[in-house]
Amino acid sequence: MATPLNILIVEDSPNDADLVLFELRRAGYTPEWKRVETESDFLAELKKLPDIVLSDYSLPQFSGLRAAELLQKSGLNIPFILLSGTVGEDAAVEAMKLGATDYLLKDRLVRLAQSVERALEQKRLGDERNQTQKELIWKTAFLEAQVDSALDAILVVDEHTKRILQNQRLLELFKVPDHIARDDDDAKLLQYIVNQTKKPEQFSERVAYLYAHPDEIGRDEIELANGAILDRYSAPVRDKAGKYYGRIWTFRDITERRQLEAQFRQSQKMEGIGQLAGGVAHDFNNILAIIQLQSELLKSRGGLSPEQMAFADQIGTTVQRAAALTRQLLLFSRREVFQPRDLDLSESITSTAKMLNRIVGENVQMQLKLAAQPMFINADAGMMDQVLLNLTVNARDAMPNGGHLIIQTAGMEFDEFVVSQMTLARPGSFVCLSVSDSGCGIPPEILPKIFEPFFTTKDVGKGTGLGLATVFGIVQQHQGWINVYSEVNHGTTFRIYLPRLAKNTISKTSQPALAEMRGGQETILLVEDDPSLRLSVRTALTQLGYRILEAPTGVKALEVWNQNRDQIGVLLTDLVMPDGMNGKDLAQRLRQENPKLRAIYMSGYSAEVAGKDFPLEEGVNFLTKPFQIAKLAQAIRAKLDG
Repeated sequence: MATPLNILIVEDSPNDADLVLFELRRAGYTPEWKRVETESDFLAELKKLPDIVLSDYSLPQFSGLRAAELLQKSGLNIPFILLSGTVGEDAAVEAMKLGATDYLLKDRLVRLAQSVERALEQKRLGDERNQTQKELIWKTAFLEAQVDSALDAILVVDEHTKRILQNQRLLELFKVPDHIARDDDDAKLLQYIVNQTKKPEQFSERVAYLYAHPDEIGRDEIELANGAILDRYSAPVRDKAGKYYGRIWTFRDITERRQLEAQFRQSQKMEGIGQLAGGVAHDFNNILAIIQLQSELLKSRGGLSPEQMAFADQIGTTVQRAAALTRQLLLFSRREVFQPRDLDLSESITSTAKMLNRIVGENVQMQLKLAAQPMFINADAGMMDQVLLNLTVNARDAMPNGGHLIIQTAGMEFDEFVVSQMTLARPGSFVCLSVSDSGCGIPPEILPKIFEPFFTTKDVGKGTGLGLATVFGIVQQHQGWINVYSEVNHGTTFRIYLPRLAKNTISKTSQPALAEMRGGQETILLVEDDPSLRLSVRTALTQLGYRILEAPTGVKALEVWNQNRDQIGVLLTDLVMPDGMNGKDLAQRLRQENPKLRAIYMSGYSAEVAGKDFPLEEGVNFLTKPFQIAKLAQAIRAKLDG
């Protein structure tokens, strides 16, 4: 099969050109050709990229050596064969220096086909070599760019533990000084990296083990002396034939990920403890409600001696103290009654300053550094006082020999960039409440536990372990967060961030006074699953003259309702009950039949347990257990009279 060939012939003799073409055709080529005699024509045809150039040595207006020189300067990989009637050895050598593939005497053209074939093969090999070099250059540049732009630190070490390459991230992650990074002594760099770890001996042992077991892949975590945690990975480097060249090591900084995982685990743990604390507080409040009502019923019977009356009063006082304790549990679990209003946090702190001064004592110097502008927040004033009180008591206990306590308020603006540098923070405008002491500080190993309920480092009998847990619950309930900074023997600072209101004024509200206790003769449906509490409430309301129908669950209450629906004036029900029907569901079910039915709800939790779409107001249509008979009577009377 004929082989096509595009030829550029530099020749002033048409006959000689014909002889060249004859030899090529005889060898099996089908040439497409162009003959030129001048430099300008040669350059023009060269742009058309012929397969090969066949040039006479000497022409009237041109020369073969000049043609070879021009072809070499063009950079084109086109074979060039010099043809001449009488070419000397010096001319042939000069032509080869200028890039000629071969030279032939015109009386020996029988060798032309072989020379062309060899020249074309050299061109093919040259093209392949050039392509390979281009690919190698590109791959090398790509690899270098990829290695240098990698987020992981990369170090490649040969089988003799000599470094082959490292990227910039490695130098940054291990904070390698410039003089070590530039040093030709590989041992200095490797030893420096090992020394940056918290346990250099273990690192060295791991390296030795992996080099003794070249086929093994290693992955683990290491900690640097500065506290950073790295994911360390090592694998053997082999070529396609399996030859071993050394190992590649990668190091990824996972410090932030581990911190986030720890925060998530802590959050889950706190959530679980919060649910437990809320459940305990709820059940305990039921018990306290029984004690409260029974002590009041005992006093209402009359006939008690002054000493016995004092005992009964002491029971009531103790109930209030116990209720304050369960309030802290509910605050932590975010199930306490939440009564927010707009207030100036700085003003609120000022109003409690005298009380705080008495708490910290004379050996502690308390200083207020409050913002000049009002720091408006939407918050439960009592809860904010509780936060400040708990943090102040904590600070006082950390300074048994006296010290300094600084309470500050300030406005803070967080944008996306600032938020990205802080944990828990979010964009927006916030008020920062800062409480700093110069006390003993908190050891690092204890710091993650300080917000856990019942965790305390104080002696037995000197702390409940609920102070900071309560602060944590209140702050979360107010959509805020806490940061703690502490150093042993240098004090502690708590910074609380709460959403700031865009306001200039706030409205004042006041709580209504407890009215005189009055009863009546209406019928009340009492629904409460605790039999002892149900008995106490029924007794108290019966003494006030009411007719009481009772049921232990919502399902049983439906049966009572079906028999007495026309007589019932008020539904008094617990919110949380068994058998799949809570107080909210029960009231909605009964109001489908009687839209005018009045309802009052009770719970050991806060009103929020009913949900945000179900508004409840303390003392109006909701009673927090434990409650006084007078408060119960007032709520019922208000419903019936209203």
